[in-house]
Amino acid sequence: ISFNAIDSALSSLKNSQSYINSGMDTATKIAFDLVESFNDEEDVNSMEKVMLEYAAMDRDLKNYIRAFEEVVNQVKREKPETIPDLEKLMKEKFNALESENSDADLQRNEKYMYFVDQLKEMKKQFRHISDNGNETIEQIDEDIAVTRSQMNFICPITQMEMRRPVRNKVCGHIYEEEAILEIIQSRKQKKKKVRCPKMGCSHVDVKGSDLVPDEALKRVIDSQNKQ
Repeated sequence: ISFNAIDSALSSLKNSQSYINSGMDTATKIAFDLVESFNDEEDVNSMEKVMLEYAAMDRDLKNYIRAFEEVVNQVKREKPETIPDLEKLMKEKFNALESENSDADLQRNEKYMYFVDQLKEMKKQFRHISDNGNETIEQIDEDIAVTRSQMNFICPITQMEMRRPVRNKVCGHIYEEEAILEIIQSRKQKKKKVRCPKMGCSHVDVKGSDLVPDEALKRVIDSQNKQ
């Protein structure tokens, strides 16, 4: 049996995941834009529904790819003289995987979890600005000054206001992207682990893969700097 065409089809399926990821990134950006421009809550919530739909597509595609791989590996391992009914085998394995689905799967989608976390931060920070919309300029400036002092805009590494903040998924602390990546690369060359630069943090193994852009904080910083 020649598996070249099958392997090519599997590769195409995996490439399809990039389209789902791009769609989720776009939906996330739109939701952030809506919050930042103080649109109706209903409009923002509609984007969460879109994210869940993408998460469902992502789960189904992953199940299909897994079923596909299991069938191919089974045939390669058994090496039958005649080609089995691949479509039937695929359906059986795919249906078995789908039967284990639950709504909780969608809630655990990494991009959906990022969306929910960042959206919560966006709403919290931009609600403060919106609530002060009817106050005088002096009052707004005073409130912004208080907000600045309460929020951590300063990178624990550079001691400067962050431009591209990234959040550590493990300990939750935030750093300037370029600064933390430079430390990680430097320590990696010496085959040493990186301790979280935030004073008092006990996390001793910061990895680049643990870092995610903190879009909510970046937008708040940019918004405050425009005042």
